[in-house]
Amino acid sequence: MASNNWGSENDKKFGKQISEHQQNLKLNSAELSDLWSNYIGDSMFICIFEHFLEHVEDDEIKDLLLFNDGISKRHVNTISAMFVEEGIPVPTAFGTSDIYKNTPRLFDDTFMLFYIQQMAIGAFGQYSRALSSSIRQDVLDFYRQGIQELNEVFERSTHLLLDKGFIMKQPRIPYPTHVEFIDKKSFNNFITGKSRPLAGIEMKYLNLNIATNVLGKAIMMAFAQTASSQKLRNYFKNGWELSDKQIKQYRALLESNNIPAPMTMDPYITDSKVPVFSDKLMTYHVLLANQLGVENLGIAMSRTIRHDISAKYAKFIGEAGLFTSKALDMMVQNGWLEQPPLAFDRNNAVKNPEQ
Repeated sequence: MASNNWGSENDKKFGKQISEHQQNLKLNSAELSDLWSNYIGDSMFICIFEHFLEHVEDDEIKDLLLFNDGISKRHVNTISAMFVEEGIPVPTAFGTSDIYKNTPRLFDDTFMLFYIQQMAIGAFGQYSRALSSSIRQDVLDFYRQGIQELNEVFERSTHLLLDKGFIMKQPRIPYPTHVEFIDKKSFNNFITGKSRPLAGIEMKYLNLNIATNVLGKAIMMAFAQTASSQKLRNYFKNGWELSDKQIKQYRALLESNNIPAPMTMDPYITDSKVPVFSDKLMTYHVLLANQLGVENLGIAMSRTIRHDISAKYAKFIGEAGLFTSKALDMMVQNGWLEQPPLAFDRNNAVKNPEQ
């Protein structure tokens, strides 16, 4: 297991106690599940980065892609070693059969940079929750380092987007001049509350969900062009239309308050129709992205004060959830979905003691 660099004598004593507590400690259900999911996701990102690196032209973006690719490869190797040591089967996940080399460019450099930033934002929550439910020191070390790496990826990608003029800053609102308490029920009324200005926190989550759907729409446009079956092409097209509907409704809320909304990434997808990734990888990517999208909607809904906006989030949670379930069905039908770690089925053990 990994160990910390303890400095003082007290730190060393504390470190020794931790080592003693960690002896023969097995992975708990949360640690096993998070590491398993991490392995699948990072193996997928390695394939995505391989295509990006084959075509990227901007040296700064290429350097950041190489940094991200290195992180994902280290994660796959680290988790694989943990699983082998514990006698846990390493997932099949994604590999060379899921990426087609020497294919035309599908994404512009600008999209690659935006993709990196948005993936880092999405991973923050996953890594933080994984860290908070871990107790084994090597797993704690893994996720703590992962969060530090995500910090660097996010900062570097954000500064590059700003430097290249491809990011819209969060809007400014006036500083409060005094403390004030709400004294009108209409502030939060479903009907009359619509007329009040957006709160800063509401603007934040509208922008977050626009950005999420900007990425999702662009990805599904690219996948719809290159999927091998008409069923998948139609599915991805339905996905980009769902993202587009969300973008338009969130944008309208901002524009009604004279607040600019983030730009789309549609122009940064090329017109290539040549398959770049396997259908399995594309379907899983959309499944993963939609799961994060539903999560973002839930968080936004819980932080939003205006009921009319919360109602929109609730509606889209249902629509996105249904879209996600269709991806799961297709993964199962095609034999692409690996079974995650499960609890022991005691009822089945009683009925079938020899299995």
